[in-house]
Amino acid sequence: MYQVIARKYRPQTFQDVVNQEHVKTTLENAIAQKRIAHGYIFSGQRGTGKTTVARIMARCLNCVNGPTTKPCGVCSNCLEASSGGGLNVIEIDAASNRGINEMRELNQSVRQRPASARYKVFIVDEAHQITTDAFNALLKTIEEPPEWVIFILCTTEQHKIPATIASRCQHFSFRSVDFEELIARIAWICKQEGIDADQEALAVLAQAGEGSVRDSLSALDQAIACCGSKLNAAEVRALLGAFSLESLDTVTQALAGNDSRRMLEVVDELERNGQNLQHFSRELSRYFRNLLVTRIAGAEGPLGARLVAASAQQRAKLASIAAQFSEEDLTRYLQLSLDLFRDLQFSLQPRFHLEIGLVRLVQAGRLLPIEQALAEMQGGPGPSPAPRPGAQSTPAPQNTPAAKPGPSPFELDRARKAAMGPPEPQSLAADPQPTRALASPTPNPQPPVFDDWRLKLHAALMELGLPYTADAVENSRVVEVNGELQIMTSKAYKLALREDDLRKAVSQISTRTLRIKVAIGEVEPASAPLAPPAANNEDEATRRALANPEVQRFQELFDGKIYKIRNLKES
Repeated sequence: MYQVIARKYRPQTFQDVVNQEHVKTTLENAIAQKRIAHGYIFSGQRGTGKTTVARIMARCLNCVNGPTTKPCGVCSNCLEASSGGGLNVIEIDAASNRGINEMRELNQSVRQRPASARYKVFIVDEAHQITTDAFNALLKTIEEPPEWVIFILCTTEQHKIPATIASRCQHFSFRSVDFEELIARIAWICKQEGIDADQEALAVLAQAGEGSVRDSLSALDQAIACCGSKLNAAEVRALLGAFSLESLDTVTQALAGNDSRRMLEVVDELERNGQNLQHFSRELSRYFRNLLVTRIAGAEGPLGARLVAASAQQRAKLASIAAQFSEEDLTRYLQLSLDLFRDLQFSLQPRFHLEIGLVRLVQAGRLLPIEQALAEMQGGPGPSPAPRPGAQSTPAPQNTPAAKPGPSPFELDRARKAAMGPPEPQSLAADPQPTRALASPTPNPQPPVFDDWRLKLHAALMELGLPYTADAVENSRVVEVNGELQIMTSKAYKLALREDDLRKAVSQISTRTLRIKVAIGEVEPASAPLAPPAANNEDEATRRALANPEVQRFQELFDGKIYKIRNLKES
């Protein structure tokens, strides 16, 4: 009967286990020093050797030459441990034996001595699926088992193991296998099987495993069944549904050329070829991540080789592509692709989501850099955004000329403002009751009304952090009569106008001591928002400030109101 490669080449000794040096060294030392614990927890990604190491541990303990770190592999105890079943080594699938009744049976089995070995080893696979009540029933047994019993709990979700159980066991965390070591393992197995596989095909198989030896070997078994004794990258990719670096390069070419039409063609090709759109978005996220890491860490250094799961040839190509974009661009593309992958998981129209997601990537490259916006606000046109290196040299796709991108919203807004002309400086002429009349030597029988009192008082209250009082002032009538500040308001705002708050605000506006009187009466609604402070003949600094081009540019850009002008040199 045929035995799959993952089982045929399952490690039989600690030396055969890949990329778990911290686990192997500790267990070998524990066996050599006879410091063997009664409970272990092996956690980690699937296919990294948890159950395999548990079986090797059982062989080392029960071998006729043991306990030893190098079991013979031919005695009955070693063979029993390798098969995973027997009277001395008991493997339990917790996914199907997870209840309290199964744990009670286990407690009964623990009391019986091993039939023909030193230890009775219980290997519990997928231990996190045991129920809470079942764990509670097992708690006392794991804490104080008989001297001949050893528990090894294997799990992919260590956080689901109750703390009461974990505290009674030694915990070993299994790491995912490095890309280079995984390629070396697959290449060695191909050599043993007489399979001719090129380096690119080995890289595709290793990438399919994502750090899991078993997953990569399962993909290898499938590839051998499909392609025979000679494996090439193109056939392996087609079999596994993987996307080549060249197919993903189409996206970056469209980004470099601002070609939204090419993005739509990419989605159409995927749909016509029957490829999984969600899988494509996942691979696209991984692709942008690799580009960003290569852009930061480099392709030749040890850090880049360790972080990017790709062959040396692929890393070199990634480096040449990453050089066309800045770190900021790649970071933005990675975030957008991750958002796209998340949305596609719940989308009823995955094609629509993918199309708009790819077009959004193109539009993200047209955003105005913040440096240029700040430079324009300071009075100059600002530095033009630096073109991406290599973007101009990238050939446009043939037969599908890129549509010329329209102007961005920033450009349209700047053109509109330029056509309107510079704003006129705020002047006193717009005030229906100009303060110039106050300087007239002719006596006025009516009490003089200072319209700017309401403005200044509102600004001072806002500066003091009193927005409700400021709002009440804005909806009131404020006049000064013979050293008394009279505020006429409605019942709705009377409670908000507290005299203490008003006195603090007045002290910031004027050095004179004014009496404050708040009365209830009819108040005409303001026909327009508060106007900026007007400059009279005696306030030349205020006039110059309002006429300053930079002040006018900021006011126009942010659509703001000027409530108060202060000379920072004097304050």
